[in-house]
Amino acid sequence: MEYVKIIGAGLAGSEAALQLAKRGIKVKLYEMRPNKTTGAHVSEYCAEFVCSNSLGSSDITNASGLLKAEMEILGGELIKIAKEHSVPAGNALAISREDFAKAVTQKIAENPNIELIREEITEIPDGNVIIASGPLTSDAFAKSIQEFTRTEHLHFFDAIAPIVEVDSIDFSKAFWASRYDKGEASYINCPMNKEEYEKFYNILINAPRIEQHDTDKDAKFFESCLPVEVLASRGHDTLLFGPLKPVGLVDKRTGIENYAVVQLRQDNSAKTMFNLVGFQTNLKWGAQKELVHSIPGLENANIVRYGVMHRNTFINASQVLNPTFETKERKGLFFAGQITGTEGYTESIAGGLLAGINMACRIQNKELITFPKETMLGAITCYITDKAHLEHISKRDGSLRYLPPQPINSNWAIVAPIELSKQERKNKKLKTEMLSKRAVNTIQNFKNQIY
Repeated sequence: MEYVKIIGAGLAGSEAALQLAKRGIKVKLYEMRPNKTTGAHVSEYCAEFVCSNSLGSSDITNASGLLKAEMEILGGELIKIAKEHSVPAGNALAISREDFAKAVTQKIAENPNIELIREEITEIPDGNVIIASGPLTSDAFAKSIQEFTRTEHLHFFDAIAPIVEVDSIDFSKAFWASRYDKGEASYINCPMNKEEYEKFYNILINAPRIEQHDTDKDAKFFESCLPVEVLASRGHDTLLFGPLKPVGLVDKRTGIENYAVVQLRQDNSAKTMFNLVGFQTNLKWGAQKELVHSIPGLENANIVRYGVMHRNTFINASQVLNPTFETKERKGLFFAGQITGTEGYTESIAGGLLAGINMACRIQNKELITFPKETMLGAITCYITDKAHLEHISKRDGSLRYLPPQPINSNWAIVAPIELSKQERKNKKLKTEMLSKRAVNTIQNFKNQIY
């Protein structure tokens, strides 16, 4: 049997490989690390989380939570491993990133149907191929993809938040709590009064940033992962409605709801490292240190990893892909993960799941599956591959020019609407419950087609 070649052993590539392997299909999984690094990864493990360590909400009435539930029904492998290596994070699914990556790498290494090859691929191979090289695709391979797609690559910036050592946090000021007391008190909270916030804000907006390369200056930030300094530049109080929002966080020792609160989330299973939630940044490291140490409770925090920013690459999926993630131009060639224009860990895994399932269908001469827009998986794949939603402007000759799409993650706005009464439409909770129930029932009906 001919091997399926998968380029990239990140979240999408690892999921796709495991989906194919459990169907008895041989896989050659190519990963250029550690021989060639990306500037954001820090290990050689497969499926490494490079930014946050959270997969988002586990609540099925949350868009991300529904997508995870759909993947569980369809036999998603990485979601299962993530739950096995989860760390406390209130209502969210967060993981010990090193334990998770080690577990995925071990499962791949031990699978007789997968051959993990540590080698950079610079040209799109012949045969059955899944490109899951991710947003940090090497320049050489990116050029090959660009030649195949005959379209411009699109870029946006992503950033990573600092991580601090828990033993260096001053718990006479910091306190444990989850917002609105949902779940166990799993977040460390550093409260600020108005004066402390003013000092923090002034340091932040005046802090020096790492300069972008000239070739990167036209690239944009992904709106859901903005650096904290960019958020701050939008207005004095912007952070108070974002990562420093104090609502629902009360220090039970004082009973006070503070002016602002910085939250930290567990980053490893040993509970020795915590990352600053929503603090993705491109500040120079000295400035980051000054900023972090201005936060009450973190005055002497030991920063074990500084925040960095990196350029992400993705294709214009509406021109290149069908909703099955197979390319329009070449049968047997699929894309998966963030390179398709989705954003987020959960969405990346979902792309690998879909590509793996449909590659198996291609090899077994079955009809490829397009999930309907009533499901979150179907909604997001149909959205990024449908040119109809893209903005366009009129050119002087009367023709239309489509504006480049921006990366998107799971959200309710892209899901097919459901018929509701006027009263039901006003009840947001009821609406999402009905949408979730419909999606789960729809996915259940597809299960027999897949296995």
